Amino acid sequence: MSDTTTNPTENGAAEQAPQIKMNVLAQYIRDLSFENILAQKGTKGEAQPDVQVQVNLDAKKRQPDHQYEVVMKLKIDSKAKGSGNQLFLMELEYAGIFHIENVPENQLHPFLLIECPRMLFPFVRRIVSDISRDGGFPPLNLETIDFVQLYRSEIQRRQQAQAASGEASGQA
Repeated sequence: MSDTTTNPTENGAAEQAPQIKMNVLAQYIRDLSFENILAQKGTKGEAQPDVQVQVNLDAKKRQPDHQYEVVMKLKIDSKAKGSGNQLFLMELEYAGIFHIENVPENQLHPFLLIECPRMLFPFVRRIVSDISRDGGFPPLNLETIDFVQLYRSEIQRRQQAQAASGEASGQA
């Protein structure tokens, strides 16, 4: 007769992975610049805007255990369709300080660059809307950013850059 029973503590331990803890300790504007180029040039009139948004993310460990700073950097360039004249330029660095526990080490990097920016994004969207409106333009409501796709694209770009630099050093 074979013993097919399992130890309940082993099963419970496998099913009971540690609960991920994530707290936003602080969030703040680290840097903000808005230039109303249309007003500086003295140009008047309605212009159909063509808005380009660049997003960069950065994360680093802070001194206290389990604390990380995540920075979302946006560069928003608005030009008039047709003429290509610049309407405004906005640069924003928005940071969050997070307390994160129980995230496996191999999943920490994507967690910091996907989940943390998702928490910050509604505040960034509001700031961009308010600043563009206060700068003399209709409020700019950013489209939702797919942080998973942004993360994958950055990993792919880094791998291609590594492969290119490896080929270049191999030819020398």
